[in-house]
Amino acid sequence: MSQVQPLRDRLGLGRSSWLVTPGASPGRFATAADSGADVALLDLEDSVPRPLKDEARTDVLRFLRRVGQAENRSSAIVGVRVNAPDTLHGLEDLTGLAEHSLWPALLLVPKVESARDVELVSRITGESTAPSEVWALIESPRALQNLTGILRAPRLAGVVFGAADYAAEAGCKITSRAMWYPRAMLAAAAATAGLPAVDSPYFSLPDLDGLRREAEEAAELGFVGKVAIHPAQLPVIQAAFRPSQGDLDAARAVISAADAADGAITTIGGAMVGPPIVAAARALTARAGQGPAVGRQQPARPG
Repeated sequence: MSQVQPLRDRLGLGRSSWLVTPGASPGRFATAADSGADVALLDLEDSVPRPLKDEARTDVLRFLRRVGQAENRSSAIVGVRVNAPDTLHGLEDLTGLAEHSLWPALLLVPKVESARDVELVSRITGESTAPSEVWALIESPRALQNLTGILRAPRLAGVVFGAADYAAEAGCKITSRAMWYPRAMLAAAAATAGLPAVDSPYFSLPDLDGLRREAEEAAELGFVGKVAIHPAQLPVIQAAFRPSQGDLDAARAVISAADAADGAITTIGGAMVGPPIVAAARALTARAGQGPAVGRQQPARPG
């Protein structure tokens, strides 16, 4: 089993919602961890103004010391988005975590555009006895061009899409149509590498219908979850990535028919049921926690 498998398993079983909380708001850390989100992501990057970077880092370290390793909590996995590792604040984030041996379960690395960005963080965390999982934030056209190399980086545990920075660099709008290509490309490449992909936040807080549509699109594309910027978004995101009862019933029917046919191609209601359909049905029931992913193999990592 690979080093990144445990959290990937948890994400596969409905770990779909990530709640990002500014590192400059320490009073909200505990609330985020107990919000019902699957991942409570404490942010040291974009949401923290430059004059508050050092103070925010201290507050995050203090919280990590208090809660201990995230996997020992009964609520959310605690993660930290550090600043870009090629910046002074990013290096200070990483050295601060290393000096205090206060590694969260998950580290999200922003502005990743090459495998070297991931490898630098992996080398630093790899010296710890309890290293964090390293996730890459893909948020530029250059990162998309370099996806193959990025996804080969050792110890990479998953990827997250950043729509706002991508739109700024690409000169496009943050709309479903404009984001369809980069989101589809990222989800497909991550699936090829056997890694989970998490979709970007939806930035209009009052528009829960828009959030629902975008989350459902992300699930259709193959993302395993989506980032929230407010707790009110969590139930909508979780519902979008939760298989419906109709989907589960149909999947169980496919599995039953396949088992009865002893692996041979069969039909249900006039529709052919072959190995790809059966594999998808088993994967769906496994994600819902209602059955093992029997017969489904994880895609091989490239390289």
